[in-house]
Amino acid sequence: MNILFAGGNGYLPEMSGGVQSSTDHLVRQCAAAGHDVSVLAALFGQSTFGFMQRLKLKLSPLPIVTDRTLGYPVMRAWFPWQEAAGAAVRQVRPDVAVVQCHKAALVGEALQRLGIPLVVYLRNVEYHELGGDLRTLTDAHYIANSEFTARAYKAEFGIDSTVIPPTIDPSKYTTETTREVVTFINVYPEKGFEKAVEIARACPDIPFQFCESWRLDDDHLAKVRATLDPLPNVTFRRRTDDMKSVYGRTAILLAPSRWEEAWGRVASEAQCSGIPVLGSTRGGLPEAIGDGGVTLDYDAPLDAWVGTLKRLWADRTAASALSEAARRHAARPAMDPAHQFATFLSVLEDARRPTLDRQAA
Repeated sequence: MNILFAGGNGYLPEMSGGVQSSTDHLVRQCAAAGHDVSVLAALFGQSTFGFMQRLKLKLSPLPIVTDRTLGYPVMRAWFPWQEAAGAAVRQVRPDVAVVQCHKAALVGEALQRLGIPLVVYLRNVEYHELGGDLRTLTDAHYIANSEFTARAYKAEFGIDSTVIPPTIDPSKYTTETTREVVTFINVYPEKGFEKAVEIARACPDIPFQFCESWRLDDDHLAKVRATLDPLPNVTFRRRTDDMKSVYGRTAILLAPSRWEEAWGRVASEAQCSGIPVLGSTRGGLPEAIGDGGVTLDYDAPLDAWVGTLKRLWADRTAASALSEAARRHAARPAMDPAHQFATFLSVLEDARRPTLDRQAA
């Protein structure tokens, strides 16, 4: 198959996050299985890499610019749902497109007009980001990244989805850990930054590492540093692609998200190394954590969060039991990359089938 992943989000290396990591893993699985694969993404043009692509785009006669920085073609455009969609189709001639996240409805409509079979991968419940009504994608097939996400889109749009949790390559995250810190990842308010700060402030005897994930602009970075610098038990780490260096020091992952998380990728990453998670009950995060951790309501009293964390930190017997549960949860069939990939390909084949049937006729 010739597979195009398309959406209005930025993409690696210009933009990083759970969507980008999961997409990159899927792309590499597709390529390893012998499929042709490419990505159409938004260009922001702000980083050094982005500025170079911006310059190339300015000099190009096409509305897209293509690079192979990641080892596969990534086409970038200011507006992937406009002329760029047609340019991408002409360039790579996909058999099927996987549309996801930002402006998914607009991107899907553009590709649908060009006769490309569609699979929409539902990765969050931010309906306002879709750019339209998914019900205009009349023949699309759907994948949801959690039961929570599937239920949400069923209620909102009447959509039935195949559930495939975010794909994770365990070899990128599984590591021995010294269990010397509590780790909080992604220093944004919606991820529970303020709650994590309150917890760290109330636990001066416990060392924490706070890690950048989504890139911070200068103003946001300054605010984060101003908040964390007065806390002697907190170390701030800039983002890294080497997550083993993060999880290799982690005893407990703290994920007090206030956002309606569609999943909670960091929980699954951490559990590959037997790291238990203390997280909120928002969205699909409890599915990601399972019995490999503890969940609390985001609005639970601070004492409840602090008391639970201190118990997990001090009670090594309980922590060891949760660690084993985390490993089991990470290794369950639903998270097996081979199983996930087989299910993913079957959905793509189903989306293509009407086109193949017409060609056969």
